[in-house]
This record gives sequence, C-alpha cells and structure tokens, in this order.
Amino acid sequence: MTTIVVLFNLLPEADSDAYESWARNVDMPNVRRLPGCTDFRVLKVAGLLGSDAAAPYAYSELIEVDDMAAFGEAVGTEAMQEVAAQFQQFADNPIFMVTESLD
Repeated sequence: MTTIVVLFNLLPEADSDAYESWARNVDMPNVRRLPGCTDFRVLKVAGLLGSDAAAPYAYSELIEVDDMAAFGEAVGTEAMQEVAAQFQQFADNPIFMVTESLD
C-alpha cells in the first residue's frame, strides 16, 4: 500500500476556517471517491510531542492508495485539476511524499 503524505502551512492570506470548511466539503469527499484511493484524511497539527516549540507544519494529509496508476489518471481529470487549483489557493508550497509500508 502506498501512502501519499502531504505537509503544508496555509498561505499568510488564507483563512484557516475557510480552508477547513473547504477541506471537509470539497477536498475530502472528492479525493475519497477517486479510483485507487482507499482512504484520505486531513489532519490539523496540534503541536510537537514533548516540546513547546512550534510545529514546522500546520496541516498534513494522508492519502492511502492501492492503485497508483488509477489514482494518477483520476487526479489528472479536469474536475480534480480544479480541486487542486483551489488547494493551491490555501496551501503554501505543500510537500508531497510518496511512501511505502514496511509491512
């Protein structure tokens, strides 16, 4: 199973309430319906374990994918490109990491 891990902060001009509403009502339902996607979660970072220091990222996304070819094709559609463009209006240089489970 592949997990795409996305780490990001919001753009300075982006409103966190507006982003979280968009994530719940647009991003999460659309990504969860994509072929190849088995789960999608958006997480708000609460802090660093054992530290009072600020976390380097405010949000993360975990996208579980069991068919990268189908998922890749699905994210290339016009509808998903529109969702991605909306995401870019909120996210400040998101980092997308493709990971594989050790088990």
